[in-house]
Amino acid sequence: MANAKSRRRSRFRLVILLLLATGLAALWFSSLGQRLRGDAAAGTAYAARVVCSCRFVAGRSMEDCAKDKLAGMGLIRLSDDEEAKSVTASVPLIARETARLRPGYGCVLAPYSDRQSE
Repeated sequence: MANAKSRRRSRFRLVILLLLATGLAALWFSSLGQRLRGDAAAGTAYAARVVCSCRFVAGRSMEDCAKDKLAGMGLIRLSDDEEAKSVTASVPLIARETARLRPGYGCVLAPYSDRQSE
């Protein structure tokens, strides 16, 4: 009897897990999910560039620069690379952007900072 009860609980948990995964997938592909991904991409790009400028142009510490994040940017995580003079901002599993100090241009997002001067 206990074994049958345990199996029912396991099936119930599996069904709940599958429903939760289906709901999350539906959210991910819905217009709301697209908006959230877009907001995360814009927020990480903004944070990477602003904090890179704060860190490597103004010469402030990462802790001090992190205070400059706007309201609603609490999920964005920041990390710096002193050697590469870059800052990476990310929202885990959703968006990630890196800004690098480019002499003569300031801090620019990675796809642009990797190009040679034209």
